Amino acid sequence: MVQGRDHASDSPGSEEGTPAGGVYDWFQRGMKLLSEGSPAAAAALLERAADAEPESRSIREALARAQFNSRQYADAADSFRWIVNTNPTEDYAYFGLGLSLWRTGDMEAAQEPLAIAAAMRPDQRHYVSALRSVRATLQARKDDPEGSWSEWTPPAE
Repeated sequence: MVQGRDHASDSPGSEEGTPAGGVYDWFQRGMKLLSEGSPAAAAALLERAADAEPESRSIREALARAQFNSRQYADAADSFRWIVNTNPTEDYAYFGLGLSLWRTGDMEAAQEPLAIAAAMRPDQRHYVSALRSVRATLQARKDDPEGSWSEWTPPAE
C-alpha cells in the first residue's frame, strides 16, 4: 500500500483494513492465494467476502477449503456444516465436514457426514477410504478401551 504525504491510503479500500475491490475481487484473490499455497491468507480474505455475502455457497466452500488447508479445522467444520445445512445434496461439503471433524479429533461426529458423502458418491474412493479409516479407528477404540494402541491420523494436505 502506498501512502501520500497526508498518510492517507492511496488504495481504494473504503475503511481502514478493508481490502481493495469488491466481494468478487476478494473471492478471486482468495482463490488465487489458495491455489498458490497460501491458505491462511486466502481464509482471511474469503472470510471478509463471506461476511459481505453470507448466502454465497461458492464463497463459503472456498472459505472452508482455505480454513481446512490452514489447519483451522473447527472453523472449516462450521463452514462445511453451513453448506450442508443450506444444501443437503452437496457431497463434497459432507466429505469436508467429516474430514474437519476427524482432524479436530471428534471421530464419532466425523463418521456420519463421511458415510453420507460415501453413500452419495460411492465412486469417490477418497470418500470411502476416509469413512473406512474413521470406522476402523472407532472399532479399535472399542476393542481397546485402555487406549494402548497408537491412533493413526490422516496426512496433512
